[in-house]
Amino acid sequence: MARPIKWRRVGLIPQVTYFKPAGVPLRVLEEVALTVEEAEAVRLKDLEGLDQEECAERMRISRPTFHRVLQSARRKVADVLVNGKALRVHGGNFALASQPFQCRRDGYVWSVPFEALAARPVLACPRCESPSVVPIMPPQHAAASRGWRRGRGGPGWRGGTP
Repeated sequence: MARPIKWRRVGLIPQVTYFKPAGVPLRVLEEVALTVEEAEAVRLKDLEGLDQEECAERMRISRPTFHRVLQSARRKVADVLVNGKALRVHGGNFALASQPFQCRRDGYVWSVPFEALAARPVLACPRCESPSVVPIMPPQHAAASRGWRRGRGGPGWRGGTP
């Protein structure tokens, strides 16, 4: 039996999700996929300068898991830089630190922390108790992040409605 997926907590989804060498047509480039949690690991460790223990705590994963995610991300970034490939940031097993939801019935918007989503998916609006609620995602990820499968959003995502 396969091990259950452990969702990784990310603080934000990158606004820019595609990088390519200047002057090279996209059709001739090989593409490397960097997951959102790999981008988060690089952000925490290399950009914010945190130690691995604190990075792992922020992502709600073990230190060895954080090390493997970071090592994978750095290998991919090195491959892109050295070999002139394109880099696409997408997918993975992640959930936002705080996920906003909206009620379809009355339009009420509220945020649910990662820990609450990991424990139990959102089933109803806290104001009107309507079961018709949807997660709010940034525009570039809304269509690609629906579903409960690997590489598609995080806890609370079930076919677009939690």
